[in-house]
Amino acid sequence: MAIGFRFGISTHLFHEQPLERAHLADIAAAGFDLIELFATRSHIDYRDAARTAEIRGWLDELGLTAWSMHAPITDSFGGSAPGRSFSIGARDPAARDEALAETTAAIEAAVTLGVSVLVLHPGAPGTGGSSGENDPTAVRRGLTAVSRACRDAGLQLALENIPNDLATAAALVDWLEADLDPPPAGVCFDTGHAHLVDGVDRAIDLLAGTIVTTHVHDNRGQADDHLVPFGGTVDWRSALFALVKTGYAGPLVFELPSHGDAARTLAAAVSARGRFQAILDELAAPFPFEEA
Repeated sequence: MAIGFRFGISTHLFHEQPLERAHLADIAAAGFDLIELFATRSHIDYRDAARTAEIRGWLDELGLTAWSMHAPITDSFGGSAPGRSFSIGARDPAARDEALAETTAAIEAAVTLGVSVLVLHPGAPGTGGSSGENDPTAVRRGLTAVSRACRDAGLQLALENIPNDLATAAALVDWLEADLDPPPAGVCFDTGHAHLVDGVDRAIDLLAGTIVTTHVHDNRGQADDHLVPFGGTVDWRSALFALVKTGYAGPLVFELPSHGDAARTLAAAVSARGRFQAILDELAAPFPFEEA
């Protein structure tokens, strides 16, 4: 029996620029029909209703579905200076309230854009409660607020595993089992982050039955490089086998920066997609038994 995943790609590929129709056309021409929208106002101004409606029109024209949206993590991306980070786990109440306000605004835009899943960082990359952006009590309050906003908007909330003591695979299971009202829908499984923290196969085993979407990228086990798969040291055959064993039926969503050349990176993603499908076809092939 064939093993089939749909493949998608994040607009993180064009994150340094305002999203334009030409970017989406390039994605569609590359054979992707699902996308994740990266909600950063310098890229997609989710507070501009007219702009949001325009992007929805482009998606419809090009036959693309906005499967997921990445909740805001910064106020801008690209340019000469780094943007200010947003974290629902910020210890400072004003910073936390700002992060929640931006996330709520993005959720409202997600409805217009036809999004199904909101991907959220439980805090920011760091070291758990020792960081001013990763206060456990603040994360809990933030998750409750965002979960309610997603419920009211008809979205699934997926918590992403990130390099952060509050967002390891085991920690995400704890959040899902906490008495949050309502509970998040599940997890966005990030392969690159798992490779850095838990190990990909171990993280998949821990998260079995909770994964609702993915971020697919590679690294060499040292830094969060967001390389095209097969450019790092993730064992992709083993990872795909582990994912198939869990019964996961959602998409595989590439989350890649431009690496200085978006067209080249997109072409490399297409090649990786083909290699993934070849592995999946191999995994689905009948096991040859030798006669005694």
